[in-house]
Amino acid sequence: MENSVSKLFILFLSTALLLGTELIQCTVTYDSKAIIINGQRRILISGSIHYPRSTPDMWEDLMQKAKDGGIEVIDTYVFWSGHEPSPGNYNFEGRYDLVHFVKTAQKLGLYVMLRIGPYVCAEWNFGGFPVWLHFVPGISFRTDNAPFMAAMQKFAQKIVAMMKKRNLFESQGGPIILSQIENEYGGVEKLLGAPGQAYLNWTASLAVGLDTGVPWVMCKQPDAPDPVINTFNGFYCDTFSPNKPYKPTMWTEAWTGWFTVFGGPIHKRPVADLAFAVARFIMRGGSFVNYYMYHGGTNFGRTSGGPFVTTSYDYDAPIDEYGLIRDPKYGHLKELHRAIKQCELALVSSDPNVTKLGPDLQAHVFSGQGFCSAFLSNSDTKSAAQVTFQNKKYKLPPWSISILPNCGSAPVFNTAKVRSKTSKIQMVPANSPIHSWETYGEDISSLEESSTLTATGLFEQINITRDTSDYLWYMTSVYISPSESFLNGGKWPTLNMVSNGDAAHVFINGQLSGSAYGSRNDMMFKFTTPVNLTAGMNSIALLSIAIGLPNIGLHYETWVEGILGPVTLSGLDQGTTVLTWQKWNYKVGMKGEAMDLASPNKVSSVEWTQGLSSQGQNPLTWYRAYFDAPEGDEPLALDMLSMGKGQAWINGQSIGRYWPVYAQGNCSTCSYVGRYHVPRSWLQPTQNLLVIFEELFGDVIKIELVKRTSRT
Repeated sequence: MENSVSKLFILFLSTALLLGTELIQCTVTYDSKAIIINGQRRILISGSIHYPRSTPDMWEDLMQKAKDGGIEVIDTYVFWSGHEPSPGNYNFEGRYDLVHFVKTAQKLGLYVMLRIGPYVCAEWNFGGFPVWLHFVPGISFRTDNAPFMAAMQKFAQKIVAMMKKRNLFESQGGPIILSQIENEYGGVEKLLGAPGQAYLNWTASLAVGLDTGVPWVMCKQPDAPDPVINTFNGFYCDTFSPNKPYKPTMWTEAWTGWFTVFGGPIHKRPVADLAFAVARFIMRGGSFVNYYMYHGGTNFGRTSGGPFVTTSYDYDAPIDEYGLIRDPKYGHLKELHRAIKQCELALVSSDPNVTKLGPDLQAHVFSGQGFCSAFLSNSDTKSAAQVTFQNKKYKLPPWSISILPNCGSAPVFNTAKVRSKTSKIQMVPANSPIHSWETYGEDISSLEESSTLTATGLFEQINITRDTSDYLWYMTSVYISPSESFLNGGKWPTLNMVSNGDAAHVFINGQLSGSAYGSRNDMMFKFTTPVNLTAGMNSIALLSIAIGLPNIGLHYETWVEGILGPVTLSGLDQGTTVLTWQKWNYKVGMKGEAMDLASPNKVSSVEWTQGLSSQGQNPLTWYRAYFDAPEGDEPLALDMLSMGKGQAWINGQSIGRYWPVYAQGNCSTCSYVGRYHVPRSWLQPTQNLLVIFEELFGDVIKIELVKRTSRT
């Protein structure tokens, strides 16, 4: 029998060699120095690219640019809300084709770090949780709660089983070398106490029990149980140490910039500072660094969270939102990665000999038989310094590190000396006219007739909409006596309203009376405005608008949204009238949403009005028009700077929320948020359908398709 088995193995081996198959025992482990892949310690440079924030036709190009920039690992979260939009109904197609994304990395010879979570934060709607999860009886998120843990376990098992079925873990010969369970849980655990600790231990056991054959990590989790590795997220990571001496030092999020919110500034991080942070991390024993983000991408549809996070998720990343290289950030980091990799053998094989060269000046020397690499650092933020190292003089700019792969040679890289040229980004007309405009207006006068709920008092918004729409109507009426003094030349009464977010438009007798909104820092806001009431019965319609559900905070699933009062009318003869506890009618969403006006395939009885009215524009208006795809292959954007606030679709695909008037009124540097990425793969050669829902006022004639170009 043994002889037969030997013959079979020899036959198999011969066949494999004839077919060109390489037989490798694939393993991923770790020690105090580094992640070990197939017996070799590795210094790993990783970059975050989120598959739903781009399109499948972009993935290979994005990953190839990342690889060319020195990236070896593609890092991504797994977005539960996109994969299971309703219980048991799964979506792994299009932008959510996770297997295709991972296989694309494999095709290019890249590794993958799969951050299963399934909580992701990520400025993603509801932190990546599907909203239906909130309505599971007895549920409480991210704690020792049986309904939540059952749902989380089911989803995590499904993702791992899917990856295993296609042999995508490194232990099976695939590209996935690391997985993450939970995400930035340490602060939540501390607030929860014992239930948080119990949940933490359970998540670690769940992860290990999934038996992926690769290590698991927990970021920002100082007490991550063995064998899970605790890692760090932040702008600087040089003082971080893992919780056990036999675990490697890993930086799962090196922030390349920051996300943008409506009305907020565009955050940029100088590449010299980022390069210094990464070099110092490696110099002090770090062996895995992941840039968050390497390509930020776009929050298509209603996926942005926050609230108030913009549709753009550019993040000042080395590859910009549209997939273009951003220099000098990309080029300077590429040089850094090349220098680090030249030192890899020394870094993973030895501990540094640290020598003080002066105030704020150090030399970290990694040496052994046949190798010697050095990092010379100046941590003074203002003054350059000249140091002597191995009888040679070196000038170190302030806040910089020079890397010497060979201790006796000149530096190959200094973090402060940026040699890459700056990209010149332009938005130029695409010369593709938008034509054949038509309009359809929401009928505010018939709202109450189509209301879906009538009740006394004000209800929380998400409990009614279940996030199927940004919009919820709160409608009531008030009777004004003909004898009211304000009708005879006095001041109009004042409507006072308090909302828990995020924005609201107020309509009195079908006319827009005003708008109000909060901010990311203070979602609650007030509306206090004189309103034009007439004798008799007056309708009051309050349109409450969500701008992305919260994605972070202790038990954020319990936070309330919408107009919860008080709502009052003051300045009447009889004093202040409290409307809060009146009978209110509720209606979810817009009529145009229910009729699916954005879909190019929808057969509708809607009578669109040809052309644009010369009488001016009304709020809550749908517009549609057509355009041909422009020539070339440059990335495209829709210039919406002439519009107010709303949403837009191309051939039925949502390019996201737009709100340029907020930015223009609050931030002089935010004009770019009026331009919205249009993926080329969404276009057909001719007759592309553009649909816009404008909540306020805007000049659609000025909407323009533009090309994004870059040169150095």
